[in-house]
Amino acid sequence: MTSADSSIRAGSVEAQPGTEESAPPCRPVPVQTPRRSFGLRWRQCWSSRLCAIIGAALAVLALGGCRPSAQPPTAPEAQVSGDTIVMATNSPQLSALAIEPAGEPPPATVPLTGRLMWDGNATARVFTPFGGIVRKLLVDVNQPVTNGMALAEIQSADFGQAQADARKAESAFRLAERNRDRLRELFAHGATPRKDVESAEADYASAQAESDRASERLAIYGATSDSPAQIFRMPSPLDGILVEKNVTAGQEVRPDQMLANAPELYSPLFVVSDPSHLWLQIDATEVDLPHLQPGSQFTFTSRAFPGQSFAGRVDVVSDFIDPTTRTIKVRGTVDNSRGFLKAEMFVNVNLPADDPPGASVPSKAVFLDGEQHYIFVEEQPQRFVRRKVTLGPEREGRVILRDGVKPGQRVVTDGCLLLEQMMK
Repeated sequence: MTSADSSIRAGSVEAQPGTEESAPPCRPVPVQTPRRSFGLRWRQCWSSRLCAIIGAALAVLALGGCRPSAQPPTAPEAQVSGDTIVMATNSPQLSALAIEPAGEPPPATVPLTGRLMWDGNATARVFTPFGGIVRKLLVDVNQPVTNGMALAEIQSADFGQAQADARKAESAFRLAERNRDRLRELFAHGATPRKDVESAEADYASAQAESDRASERLAIYGATSDSPAQIFRMPSPLDGILVEKNVTAGQEVRPDQMLANAPELYSPLFVVSDPSHLWLQIDATEVDLPHLQPGSQFTFTSRAFPGQSFAGRVDVVSDFIDPTTRTIKVRGTVDNSRGFLKAEMFVNVNLPADDPPGASVPSKAVFLDGEQHYIFVEEQPQRFVRRKVTLGPEREGRVILRDGVKPGQRVVTDGCLLLEQMMK
């Protein structure tokens, strides 16, 4: 062993306690080999573990990738031939369709609008013939009245003047009558010439005519010369019900309120009518003329009485068309014995028409393609045919089809556009 090895060996051996051997001081050399070996082993272990983990993950991915992917089953396709679609029994599109049979069309009618009015043959609108002050009202609304029954008392100077004229004419007539009789007697005894008798007879005829005129003037208004002075008792012109009153006590009235018998401009003082019969004025067009004949029956409804229908008869069809509204005035008569209907009520009129062939289907069953309307008819289960149709009137969510389908045939009401898309 060399001196260098001895020194290294001596430096690596620790001094034992209690020994007296002294060695020259030297710095021990650190041994790095053991630490380097441990780090290397640790890194090798970690590397092997990481490789194992990566290998296991790759194996799992490999196993997962080898499994076949689950795909949903494809739906069976519909068979389209022209306007016909045939779908499989298990086709999911069938659940999106709603099918119902076509119904019988309702009775064909011509819908119009109308307005109820008082029956003109049993209605009187009363105006005053004399100006004055209304002192007393003798009747009230909805009260029955008779022909000649007083409706109100009007104090009128004009009426007093008419009474005075009648009395004066009556006095003149009596005087002329006595003068004629006296001259006739004198002529019979030869005491007077014939010309005086003839003059007296002429005066008598003139006085009689004036007396009759004055008396008839009062009689027209239901009064006489013996009536209370200047008190005009306005009479009812017919039997009926007082349905309207537009005057109050103390009100001043004038005869020019009538304004040439235009009640739409000035309201009458009283309206007497028979409400058990009403008129119905219908506004029709030129197209409706074939259905408008005197004597034709019609029905109508009112919003005031939902679910109820009333009947009437056409009486008069106007001979001209209103140049402003382009409508024809048609008047009908309505029985109102139950008293449900009121004047000036708006109603919906249905005139009967010829029943054309066709079927009734929901409006949503019809769709438009271009300028033509179509529907789908189920000829057999899962077999649908597209058909052209001609539309009729539509009401309350249903439409009348003039052709293309018959009552009882099953039509598609929901899903029409789905079938149309499948065809395209």
